[in-house]
Amino acid sequence: MQKKTFQFVIIAFIFLAQTGFAQELYMPRNIKEAYAKGTRSMDGKPGKNYWQNHGKYTMEIAVDPKTKFVTGTETIVYENNSNDTLKNLVIRFVNNLHKPSAPRSGNVSSDFLSDGLTITSLKIGEDFYKEDAKSWGTVGNVKMNKPILPHSKVTIAIDWNYPLSKESGREGQINETTFFVAYSYPRVSVYDDYNEWDRLPHTDRQEFYNDFNDYSYSVKAPKNYVVYATGDLLNPDEVLQPEFSARLKKSYVTDEILHVANEQELKSGLVTKQNDWNVWKFEANNISDVCFGLSDHYLWDASSVLVDKKTNRRASVQAAYDIKGTDFVHSVKNNQYALDFFSNNWPGVPYPFSKMTAFQGFADMEYPMMCNDSQMGDPIFAQLVQDHEVAHTYFPFYMGINETRYAFMDEGWATTFEYLIGIAEHGKEAADKFYKEFRVKKYISDTSTEEDQPIISMSTQVSAAGYGNNSYGKASLSYLALKVLLGDDLFKKSLHAYMDNWNGKHPIPWDYFNSINTASGKNLNWFFNNWFFTNNYIDLAVKNISKNIIFVQNVGGFAIPFDVIVTYSDNTTETLHQTPTVWEANQKHTRIALKSKKQIKQVIIDGGIFMDATPSDNKLEL
Repeated sequence: MQKKTFQFVIIAFIFLAQTGFAQELYMPRNIKEAYAKGTRSMDGKPGKNYWQNHGKYTMEIAVDPKTKFVTGTETIVYENNSNDTLKNLVIRFVNNLHKPSAPRSGNVSSDFLSDGLTITSLKIGEDFYKEDAKSWGTVGNVKMNKPILPHSKVTIAIDWNYPLSKESGREGQINETTFFVAYSYPRVSVYDDYNEWDRLPHTDRQEFYNDFNDYSYSVKAPKNYVVYATGDLLNPDEVLQPEFSARLKKSYVTDEILHVANEQELKSGLVTKQNDWNVWKFEANNISDVCFGLSDHYLWDASSVLVDKKTNRRASVQAAYDIKGTDFVHSVKNNQYALDFFSNNWPGVPYPFSKMTAFQGFADMEYPMMCNDSQMGDPIFAQLVQDHEVAHTYFPFYMGINETRYAFMDEGWATTFEYLIGIAEHGKEAADKFYKEFRVKKYISDTSTEEDQPIISMSTQVSAAGYGNNSYGKASLSYLALKVLLGDDLFKKSLHAYMDNWNGKHPIPWDYFNSINTASGKNLNWFFNNWFFTNNYIDLAVKNISKNIIFVQNVGGFAIPFDVIVTYSDNTTETLHQTPTVWEANQKHTRIALKSKKQIKQVIIDGGIFMDATPSDNKLEL
């Protein structure tokens, strides 16, 4: 009996060790409640009671280049998969950022401002509502006559319009006859298991949080306007003249870069059907958003690339750009490389969508199946920016990240993949130099109180450079430090486990921590606490050398990898690489014992891309 009891205790201990990882990490009360309710699990997977809501969107959208107005008729079949009765319907319209009364993170010019959304008809179920949305910000609320019951559906019908802002940012007017139309339709805001309705306003700094929905939509545009959009073009023969439809279809199955339409063909009215208006139809399912751009003069290039070698699935790669957009001449070729690299190297998950279009604008911003990038005049930097935006395909579009609250969960990964593809494109020396200059130097050289806020801080509660560094550079450094700690194979296995657990769903930081712990078989809470929940920074120092033991102090506290470069009295050198594991037992001090008994002349510690705040104490001479 005692033996069985002992065995039970051992089994229970192992179970707790395997499933209780996140208990050591700080967890807000609402997140604890989600785990207690079983919507999330300590093994990193969605819990047995996990749910998320879903919308099926059918939209007819028209863009009038003369009035610069976008008009839409929209039907949403909304599924409430929660156990909650929804008495309010929260509707999000990001473009109301342009209203003078909208809260914003910075100053804007008069050309940025507009009147925002006007709803001309709103019907929920069988009830019509007198709501014109004039008083709404980026989030509106409708108190419903009849609540949406748990595990039920409701049909929402909305007619609406809004003006395109003259000043283009993430969307708006690119020029007089070119427009990027994003965040362009009223959508049901996210209702989730840990925060209920997402009511946080969009202020132009923090980004987005959307459900995975199904979209069937059309864009009505005048003749000679080509529409580039999220999703599959369903009717190329109805909107393009035969030769151009044939070119587009050919591009879907070849590696050859085709010029679907050039400047002269567009000017001559040869490309689109010559109806007064053409209706372009698109479809995209299980995706977090849709957007489109249109122009009557943008050049159109296209090809495709094999993204899944197991199924031989190809993805369309397209580019739309002005004749002066010299960076974009290379966009299709660059994106062929990027989709191949991301599919087969890092993250090593086949590109999950059917298309990627690079559209010349001003945003340097990602969208599902599209990026809206500016003309840089520097082909290497332009490629890096495009790589970064395309990397976002995985975070937040494959993984339904809440960017508004946890921007580091997507920007940090996109920055990491940007660095890794940069090594493949330009070599490690060049990639390291750029990463340090562009992602680390300003952060580590800035001594302001903004810089050392914990990465876990809600993105809405840090500002300026503090927001940027937490979201991009610091988060990326944590992922790269983890890569060194685990080694490439185990790191990739663990990353894939996290992505398998949560693609098409809504992960939060603790789901990431738990997924990595479970998949790696290691309790890495010491590492996650070190990087995400502290005010640490990067600063090592060589404190002493005694009997061929080197004493290193971690002044800043972050668990980083580093090299110890030893020069002996005979001028021979030795480099000893240290992984973040050296900080597991003691995060303030470590000792490196040398096997050589030769007399030491000099010791230098070098963090590489983990730039040191005070490099002057990284060297000690004897």
